[in-house]
Amino acid sequence: MQASVSLLCIPLPPQFTTRSNSNLRLCGLRKEAFGFCSVSQFQNRGSHWTSVVSRKSRWGRQLVFSASATVADNGSVHPTTFDYDLVIIGAGVGGHGAALHAVEKGLKTAIIEGDVMGGTCVNRGCVPSKALLAVSGRMRELQDEHHMKALGLQIAAAAYDRQAVADHANNLASKIRGNLTNSLKALGVDILTGFGTIVGPQKVKYGKVGLSDNVVTAKDIIIATGSVPFVPKGIEVDGKTVITSDHALKLEFVPDWIAIVGSGYIGLEFSDVYTALGSEVTFIEALDQLMPGFDPEIGKLAQRVLINPRKIDYHTGVFASKITPAKDGKPVIIELIDAKTREPKDTVEVDAALIATGRAPFTKGLGLENINVETQRGFVPVDERMRVIDAVGNLVPHLYCIGDANGKLMLAHAASAQGISVVEQLTGKDHVLNHLSIPAACFTHPEISMVGLTEPQAREKAEREGFEISIAKTSFKANTKALAENEGEGLAKLIYRPDNGEILGVHIFGMHAADLIHEASNAIALGTRVQDIKFAVHAHPTLSEVLDELYKLAKVNPHATKQLCEPVAL
Repeated sequence: MQASVSLLCIPLPPQFTTRSNSNLRLCGLRKEAFGFCSVSQFQNRGSHWTSVVSRKSRWGRQLVFSASATVADNGSVHPTTFDYDLVIIGAGVGGHGAALHAVEKGLKTAIIEGDVMGGTCVNRGCVPSKALLAVSGRMRELQDEHHMKALGLQIAAAAYDRQAVADHANNLASKIRGNLTNSLKALGVDILTGFGTIVGPQKVKYGKVGLSDNVVTAKDIIIATGSVPFVPKGIEVDGKTVITSDHALKLEFVPDWIAIVGSGYIGLEFSDVYTALGSEVTFIEALDQLMPGFDPEIGKLAQRVLINPRKIDYHTGVFASKITPAKDGKPVIIELIDAKTREPKDTVEVDAALIATGRAPFTKGLGLENINVETQRGFVPVDERMRVIDAVGNLVPHLYCIGDANGKLMLAHAASAQGISVVEQLTGKDHVLNHLSIPAACFTHPEISMVGLTEPQAREKAEREGFEISIAKTSFKANTKALAENEGEGLAKLIYRPDNGEILGVHIFGMHAADLIHEASNAIALGTRVQDIKFAVHAHPTLSEVLDELYKLAKVNPHATKQLCEPVAL
């Protein structure tokens, strides 16, 4: 019996790959010649790398093949040239995700953190806020006598322990922070403590303020320094009665009356927490309507459910030009001016004020001037591959910026996705992240989620590019699982092209909306058309059938043959 043997190219380890789409490769034997085989194992002998392939043939013999190569100075770099293959400045969700993926790809990696592991999301953002929202959701349900009676339940007056609630949020952050640290250490990522500063090409110093700095070199550097709460001029934050989200998450007290400046994600979530715990809330919004970042139809319904029935009033079209903290027995004083005319409008006196006007990039002290990079409104300029752009428009070699610091999409999971995309590029695979496929969610009760374009954005795009759009909508009142939970308040909305079935956007307001959005997100990322996904099978009875109904309602041209275009990164 003779075995036919054909050739296969085995890719080199990441240290051999270049930035281009083509990789250096070594030739070996196809796995079909000797059965299923595992990945080659690479051994480092200084600047000489040897690939050892050990396989068992279908006849039981052990076959061993080896190949070796020395890295030349033709675009590749000797493995011993740098201290690390990759150094990441910032250990938030973005930096952590990039580090994990880098290790998986075989890169020697270090991560620099000047504060605490996990960054804003874990310590002062999404993680502790979800702990508070979990409490507020249960409190709200227990306090809803009508809802409980509809389910046949009788509940005595619900109460809470403020310190225990605060401890729950803090303990969760501590647990997640520990998990992140342990995961990095277990994989061999070096954690360098201190503030990172770029001192030159492929060179970073780090250390605690006032102490001597250490310098490391890296083949590639990723900036992942995140953001901090943005506080407009004229607002005095004392951390007690005038606070940012960083302070609010500690829940040191629950005010009887609190003003929330800004009605976006942060403001909405905290209004949910405070009203459930007994506070009255006043929103102060600069634009003419609340929730300006949401699809208008979803925002209108959300206001009817999340704002109007609760102890919430609001001022729209006004700026908080000056906020003075409470002191000497006086309340917090908020001076309002008309957002358009800048004329004085009103004065509000409350027990506390939460500044929820967004976040600003944390990029000071990075040493960007050492590599001729100028920030734009504090953000590090990057291209669609997260490569940093210098002051004259050129790409800075071996330097990337991900997450809030680049301003493309200020979401923790976007930062992580950007970091993974960068590592893919570093290890030889070109990758561009489609930001329109990244979902967002607001964890109110009920939740709001979205992916892609809002209806006004879609109509503007359609007019600009010359195509039609269609809308499909379905209510949670038509969903069996939602009705079983007595949670029929909600709406799902699909924006699509009837000519080719392209999904332009999906918006959901209702029970577990944040979990439901990912099917639509993945469909956009993969370029799946409505006429294809409508045949997907959803378990019954589940909330996922809200989306199933949405897809089936869509009317696509039966003769549509036009292929979807490649997604464009923002």
